[in-house]
Amino acid sequence: MAASDGPEQPADIRSRTQQSPLASQRDKEQADGERNSTKAPRFTQYFPLSYKEGFSQWWASISPAAAEHAVMSFIPYLQQPPTHTQTGADVPLDDAPTVTVDEDSTHKAAPITTASNTDPYGPRRWYSTMVRLSGKNRAVNELSVERVGEEVEDNLVMLHGYGAGLGFFYKNFEGLSRTPGWKLWALDMLGMGRSTRPPFVIRAKDRQEKIAEAESWFIDALEEWRKQRKIERFTLLGHSLGGYLAVAYALKYPGHLNKLILASPVGVPEDPYAVEADMPDPATSNVANEFLQDQSETVNEPNRNVANGAKTVGDNNNFLNARSKAEKRQQQRGDGTQAPPTAPRRPIPKWLNYLWEANVSPFSIVRWTGPLGPRFVSGWTSRRFSHLPSEEAKALHNYSYSLFRLRGSGEYALTYILAPGAFARNPLIRRIHGVGRQYVHSKHLSPASSSAPSLPIDSTLFPNADQSHRPSSSSSSSSSSSSATPASSSSSSSQRVRETGIPVVMLYGENDWMDVAGGFAAEHRINEEKRRILRNASDDERRADHGSAKVLIVQKAGHHVYLDGAEEFNELIRKEMEDVTRARKEAASTAAGIGTTRIGTGTRTEDPNLAP
Repeated sequence: MAASDGPEQPADIRSRTQQSPLASQRDKEQADGERNSTKAPRFTQYFPLSYKEGFSQWWASISPAAAEHAVMSFIPYLQQPPTHTQTGADVPLDDAPTVTVDEDSTHKAAPITTASNTDPYGPRRWYSTMVRLSGKNRAVNELSVERVGEEVEDNLVMLHGYGAGLGFFYKNFEGLSRTPGWKLWALDMLGMGRSTRPPFVIRAKDRQEKIAEAESWFIDALEEWRKQRKIERFTLLGHSLGGYLAVAYALKYPGHLNKLILASPVGVPEDPYAVEADMPDPATSNVANEFLQDQSETVNEPNRNVANGAKTVGDNNNFLNARSKAEKRQQQRGDGTQAPPTAPRRPIPKWLNYLWEANVSPFSIVRWTGPLGPRFVSGWTSRRFSHLPSEEAKALHNYSYSLFRLRGSGEYALTYILAPGAFARNPLIRRIHGVGRQYVHSKHLSPASSSAPSLPIDSTLFPNADQSHRPSSSSSSSSSSSSATPASSSSSSSQRVRETGIPVVMLYGENDWMDVAGGFAAEHRINEEKRRILRNASDDERRADHGSAKVLIVQKAGHHVYLDGAEEFNELIRKEMEDVTRARKEAASTAAGIGTTRIGTGTRTEDPNLAP
């Protein structure tokens, strides 16, 4: 619901309007009826935008800033979204070296504050800006929302998926920013969205080091952003690739998360072809559903394979029997990791496998095809946004195309992180149990945790973990020890202790093409690690542990669970945010020697002697 009032926007944004080619094409197809659709060539069925309309959109060249502004205009109660034009004000030429930041004050956006008489959950302040990082041409696009007149006590940081941008969360910003005491931050990951796009170069030679370097390219930028914003602790929410990188961040930079929320994360299950050799890679996958699955069917029809009793908000143990499948595979392996799934998957064409290994991204094809680019993009957007009103679908199509055609950068990390078929080369199931179990300096722990006894963790650590946070082999004692010391006799080690766990929440759509069995396997692995660590722990150590894991299912939603089932998704995330607030307040009371501490989903009486 774009509004005309509010602060004046740059002329580029005000003037960029056009007829909806995608919406008009959809209306035309509906008017023609089933008879004509059956006669349409296969290419037209997959890519519904006509040549003429595709050329018209390519020629109009709506800028990324204008496209993002149009999407954000659909946010309820936000009459005029703030949109800086420091990047994405113009469509770069094909030979443009990179996306740069314009520091001219005219390109910066002023904060927009909603009034309580027009915003029933306000007033709220919305702000759009670029945050410069160290190094050449490194900056991230940021949107923040905070509640006016309230002290910011907790922070939620949101990371989008592969090739996307923060605008895809437009249905979540308003609902999540209703939570008192919270400030929301959404970022375009470095090299994606409207963040700058420095050249993506991998210098490592070793296979595992290449994976770690590709992950660090993103998460190092996130950590530098956190330091610039002076955020000590926060809740991190990541979707798809953003979820994968959120886990990598928690492992490399521990001690800063209150909770980790993974929305349909990629890279959880293990596939032997993806992790054991460069070639051959798996020949089948469910990833094709991202392009072929029509969301109007996904969100309007329940999954008939799910029992009614499994469709309630919560753990959903019976969802597609995924939990029992995951546990059966774990029993077969005997080590807690997943055996390869036996369910048939869509075959991956040889040409796609070749392009993947050659690091030719799908966005490269959009750029190479010029006037045909919008039509190729319509093959995805016409299905991905088919459940939305036509004007919203149009805005998201324009936004997607405006981002996809930008210079390639972070997109080239995909082949280092995932093998064809979206299986991780270093799967999360092998290392997610280490989240919340790393070495940190005591200053990074919450009040209740900072004085808690340190507990032993699995000495099998992770190739992408920060060396400064790794426990040495001499300090990693057996889990059978009931009172492990956190460090050696050196003075510096006395300041370093192990984390005492953080809650991990995984959300999947009812019709998600991402394997939910991987989520249940990760839940099992995390909880098993907690049981192993606490097997011979004291009562004080058990009470001090924060670790937990659970899987939630959003009904009538697919992989883009935050968009398909936005209302239910927002409700679930708000509950998780409120849980963090309660835990923080009760931990503070306990640190003062009174109260009880609620950790995860259980309430435990806290010993006043544990207070620092």
